[in-house]
Formats: sequence, structure tokens, C-alpha cells
Amino acid sequence: MKPQKLSVLEKIGYGSGDAAVNVVISAMFLIISFFYTDIFGLKPKDMALMFLLVRFIDAITDPLMGLITDKFKTRWGRYRHYFLFLSVPFGISVFLTFTTPQFDYAGKMIYAYATYILVTLMFTSVTIPYISLIGVLTNDPQERLSANGFRLFFAKIAAFMVSIVVPILAEKLGHNDLGRGYQLAMGLMALAGTLLFLFTFFTTRERIEHEVDKKPLWEQFRLLVKNDQWALLFGAFFFGTIGYVIRNSVAIYYAKYYLDGDATIQSTFMATGVAAAILAMPISNLITKHYCKVKLYKWSQLAVGLLSLAMLFLVGPGNLLWAFPLYFILSFVVDLHAPVFWSAIAESVDYGHAKLGKRVSGLAYGGISFAQKLGMSIAGASVGYLLDFFDYVPNAVVQSEFTLVGLALLLTVIPGAFHALVGGMMFRYKITDKRYEEIKQKLNI
Repeated sequence: MKPQKLSVLEKIGYGSGDAAVNVVISAMFLIISFFYTDIFGLKPKDMALMFLLVRFIDAITDPLMGLITDKFKTRWGRYRHYFLFLSVPFGISVFLTFTTPQFDYAGKMIYAYATYILVTLMFTSVTIPYISLIGVLTNDPQERLSANGFRLFFAKIAAFMVSIVVPILAEKLGHNDLGRGYQLAMGLMALAGTLLFLFTFFTTRERIEHEVDKKPLWEQFRLLVKNDQWALLFGAFFFGTIGYVIRNSVAIYYAKYYLDGDATIQSTFMATGVAAAILAMPISNLITKHYCKVKLYKWSQLAVGLLSLAMLFLVGPGNLLWAFPLYFILSFVVDLHAPVFWSAIAESVDYGHAKLGKRVSGLAYGGISFAQKLGMSIAGASVGYLLDFFDYVPNAVVQSEFTLVGLALLLTVIPGAFHALVGGMMFRYKITDKRYEEIKQKLNI
């Protein structure tokens, strides 16, 4: 089959979808823990338990959504129509999640669980079709890498908006009521997410039609387990997400209490990490044109462990001079692997097809989404429990020395250890560009 090239407009449209997804995912990474403890008013232990329990739903909904995308096809294809019909419910769920009702503590807990479950379900319903979309846009691995570069660039732009705009906008719109301010600020982000999903729908086209085997669920699970490269990516994404979410969730606490920063410093610190991640996207694409993408993946993640250790020892409380450049470098290296990973998922599905003679697509993407959300759950719960362990007091004027050490560890070596683990795991990944060309020839794609 002749390789399909994508226009710049289609790559932008595809990238806009991840910007929409990142309205939620960046809020989950960067501010939701802080929102729940310091704005909404949940105790860190209660927040941690909620993060943990709600994710059990994903064990059902993620594989189910993967199966639905395999089973049903419309005139727009297998995936694009979800962006058309679910974009508005998606936006509403984000708005409700960041709404603080005037209930007693028990009522707030019920509301938090209900809205967090809703946003999780809506996130699943649009994310799994989105991460599956790249596999049907083009069969060219370089075009996939390029499209994923656009995708991750736009994702980081959305993360940048959430990190630097939302805290400042919440202060301005709230007029001394931060609960109302966060509701309005995230409401604007939710509206943007809705419009971006619609833009993705209208500017992309599904070109490749994979024949989906009508296999029972148990057989699909069995085939996925036998796909060693997909299983490796599942593990890498799970552990990488834990590290990524812990670091980003703690960044606002670290900036406020460890660096003794006001709202502007907090926003700027978070935005520094996001800006570095944005820069990493085009640099990653340039590197992979001349350097093995698998080597970039594993060595960059191992480097994160060393950089995290350096930041722990070089940055003391209130040391803005060292904190900002080191956090920029750390965040830059963390995200160098990102375009490689998202291309690798589609390639691992083709690898499994070639190896086993049967294709599992929807469940494979659903499984990767589940790995991400399971990692988010473990990370979110870990942040809550560790904040409690380190005696964190929400809105305290001054935190104890023990708490400050805990915040430093949560930003550096704790997440750094997970990234180093991922780097070690990727020494077993073997789908290079040359190997993938052989897979394509075998499958005639």
C-alpha cells in the first residue's frame, strides 16, 4: 500500500484533539490535587482514597470502550464521530468537576465522587477513540511521528494554558472567592476543549480500514498478553505516568511552599515545566530523523533519574535561581520520548498482528488508556497519602521543615525513580524503523 501523506491542516486538526484531551489531563496532572485540598476543602487522605477507588471503574470502561470502537462503524469511520457527539458532554463534565458547592463536608464528598466519576467516564469516551485515530490516518511511520509531534505540541500548549492561565484567571474572576474563580476559569478551558474536538472532527479523515476479527473478549486478552511489545509499552506507560503525575501534581505545592512563591510564581513555575515540554516535541522529531527512536526513549528516561537527584541537592528552600532552570531541563528531558511512545502504540498493534496472525486494535488502545489512568490513580493517591505522611497543612502560612523535605522529594527523586525504571524497561523494546518496515511488508500496509 502506498504511504499516505498528511497535510499540515490535518496534522493541526489531529493535534487539536490532544489539546482538548489535555484540558482535562493537564488539570489532573497540575492542579486538581491542589484544587481538592486547598480550594474545594477535602482532606488529603480522603482525596487519595477517591482517586484510588474511582479508577476501578476504568478497569471496566476502558476495555469496553475499546471493544465498542472495534464493533461499531459510522459513515465518518470508527473513531471521529465520538468527537462530534461527545464534545459537549465532555466540556460540561469538566465544568462540574471544578465547581465547589456550598455543602457540608459529607455533601462535598458525595459531589466530588459523582463529578470525578462523570469526568472520568467522559474522558474515557473521547480519549480511546482519539489515541486510536493515528492508526487509521496514515500507514507511514514518519508521518505518524510528525503527526504525533503536532499532537504533543498542541497538548503542551493546552497544558501551558491550564498551568499559567487558570491560577491567575481564578484569582481575577473569583474576586476573593477562589472556588468561584476556578469554576469560571476551568469553564473557559472546557469550552475551548469542546470546540477543539469539533475542529478535529472536521479536519481529519480515516484512510485505513483494518479488518477487525470477531473474537470473544477472553481471546483478545489472551492475544494482547502474547504481544510482548504491547505489554512492554503498557508497563512503561503505567510507571512513566506515575512519575509524571506525581511531579506535576506537586509542582504548585512546591512553588507555593518550598519556594515561598505567590500566585504568579506558582503559575510561572508550572508553566516553566510545560514550556520545556513544548520545546521537547519538535526537538524530539529532529533527533529521531537522525538517531534511533528507541535509544532516545530509554536514555532520556534514565537521564531523568540523574537530573532529579541533582535538583534535590542543588535547590534549597526559596532558591528560585536554581529551581527554575533545573526544572526546565528536567521537564525537557522527561518529554523527549513522548512522540516516540504514541507512534509505538500503533506499531505494537501491527507487530502483534504480524506475529500472531490476528489483530487486536480497540482493546489494545483501551488497555493503554487504562495503563495511563491506573498510573494517574496510583500517583494521585500517592500524592495524597504522602502529603498526609509529611504533615502537610492546607493553606498554612509556613509548612514544617519535614513537610518541605517531603515536597522536595515528591518533585524530584520519587518520580525520577519511576522514569529511570521505564528507561531500563525499554532496553527490551525492539520495534525499530527497520523492523517496522518488515512488519508492514508482511501485512501489506
